Amino acid sequence: MTESEQPEQPLVAHLLELRDRLLKIVWGVALVFLPLVIYAKELYAWLAQPLLRMLPEGASMIATEVASPFFTPIKLAALVACFVAMPWVLYQVWAFVAPGLYKSERRLVVPLMVSSTLLFYLGIAFAYFLVLPTVFKFIVGIAPEGVAVMTDISKYLDFVLGLFLAFGLAFETPVALVLLVKTGFVTPAKLASIREYVFVGAFVVGAIFTPPDVVSQIMLAIPVYLLYELGIVAARILVPDSREVEQQQQGGG
Repeated sequence: MTESEQPEQPLVAHLLELRDRLLKIVWGVALVFLPLVIYAKELYAWLAQPLLRMLPEGASMIATEVASPFFTPIKLAALVACFVAMPWVLYQVWAFVAPGLYKSERRLVVPLMVSSTLLFYLGIAFAYFLVLPTVFKFIVGIAPEGVAVMTDISKYLDFVLGLFLAFGLAFETPVALVLLVKTGFVTPAKLASIREYVFVGAFVVGAIFTPPDVVSQIMLAIPVYLLYELGIVAARILVPDSREVEQQQQGGG
């Protein structure tokens, strides 16, 4: 093999490993999807419970598109498969990038990946069990008299997934703060000094990503702010160097 071909070896090896990892991710998601698709209708019925419990007796959801009764549950099963297979997906990502990380970085990445997955699941559970019933109770309650609330199953799925994504990402706040401190972009002391603005910003985020009722806005804003405080504590524990930077800044001031 010539010298000009040697530099290509690592790149080819990385690309082959990336292909293998992506295939494993696809197969992992597919294995979870296959049993879920069998119970796709039951899965959608479970997802619809927060709304159905709030509808008047005899009311139901509707399908305004010809194929939506078939494709909507299948779409839900596919998305749930992605959520359930997330630990496997993150493991494959970790296995691909781990050889290029320093030992100290590996010790930090593992707890961050585990905690980010658990926090994302926790955000979805919080939205399903607490937020959705509150939101739908508000929506059904403000409907004008004589107006039947009959939600399209496809629109309902899009609405619920939007809330799940909003709360899942909001619950990632501690992980995001730890990464910001680790990269040196900010210090825990700086994060603590702007907590008043974050408190106000949390309510702005709640107003954007939830329906226009005070209760649901508070149900997003308060967890976001509490997770912000948790992120400051976690950053000070997981990134010891940040304390030295703070001491140097205080000494310099």
